[in-house]
Amino acid sequence: MTGKPKQLALLNLAKQIVIWVFLVYMIVVTVTDIFVIWSLDALFDLSGLIPVPSAITPFAAGSALTRRKVTKSNYALQNWPKRWDYAIQRPENRRILSGNGQIHMGDKTNMKLKRTFKIALSAAAVAFATSGALADSHGMSIKIGTEGAYPPFNNLESDGSLVGFDIDIAKALCEEMKANCEFVTQDWDGIIPALLAGKFDAIIASMSITEERKEKVDFTDKYYNTPPAIAVPKDSDVTEATDAALAGKLLGAQSSTTHSNYAEEKLGSAELKLYPTPDEYKLDIASGRIDAVIDDVIVLSEWLKTDDGACCKLLGTLTPDPVINGEGAGIAIRKGEDELREKFNAAIDAIRANGKYKEINDKYFDVDVYGG
Repeated sequence: MTGKPKQLALLNLAKQIVIWVFLVYMIVVTVTDIFVIWSLDALFDLSGLIPVPSAITPFAAGSALTRRKVTKSNYALQNWPKRWDYAIQRPENRRILSGNGQIHMGDKTNMKLKRTFKIALSAAAVAFATSGALADSHGMSIKIGTEGAYPPFNNLESDGSLVGFDIDIAKALCEEMKANCEFVTQDWDGIIPALLAGKFDAIIASMSITEERKEKVDFTDKYYNTPPAIAVPKDSDVTEATDAALAGKLLGAQSSTTHSNYAEEKLGSAELKLYPTPDEYKLDIASGRIDAVIDDVIVLSEWLKTDDGACCKLLGTLTPDPVINGEGAGIAIRKGEDELREKFNAAIDAIRANGKYKEINDKYFDVDVYGG
């Protein structure tokens, strides 16, 4: 997780907690006040459970209205809080005894009860409005899963930071959506199961949009599309990126990828060896343990520019198969989360239109990786 999104998320959470604590407090205080007032009314009403003492019964049925002062001794209210003792004894809160034997609250008491309701409703409205405003100002929170082992698209640095094209694109999309985003690293083989289990909300990890994957998850529109390629040692006798030229050769690929699927389907004459991450096959080809590797042309090209890739050369690109390679790399989300998918799609269109996508593209590549 990057520092700023984490701080924003924690600040947003703290503010939400404060707001809801305040709201609950206001509701509890209001309900308590109303309960006490109604309880007093029940105590002093002839229809209540506790009878009214004979000292204040009418002198005669139908007699004129008679005011009587309510005191603690009249109604055994010794245990009520002092604030209520005082309120009961105030002249404006005295009861009016009618000729039919019923006792009613004074007008000012009724007005106070109504005012209490209004204050409670206003407080609740303000709290809900403030809560909504904070949510709007800080945006939604989204957890993004990525591999962290696929440079230059996503890579976990030694200091714990995530860098790469996928990461920068994700940050730009989150900024466009006004969302607070948190990154979660996950091994490639378990990245879709982790999404389905709710470990994160979306996958931005150069995942190709394929029909096989669509059976499990939904995808946004593509955010880049580049072809597969083959790399070999500089002294290799393999001269073409074809099935015939690779016959009998040991070909390395990352497991559970469109590239390993392509090798199985299109390069069957080669012996395929699978690796958990690209780092392992890079070590093996550099040490001469395998004869060639297959991966995204950008991944291989950028690796060949480094000291670690000085061993090898790009043999050539391969013609993508739409069924195997899909429509390009997209953002995977759980099925049914259409609103989130459309927000991502709108953000992709926006950064393509406002120049942010090109800025990120040019930071990493010499060509437009968005593709046709």
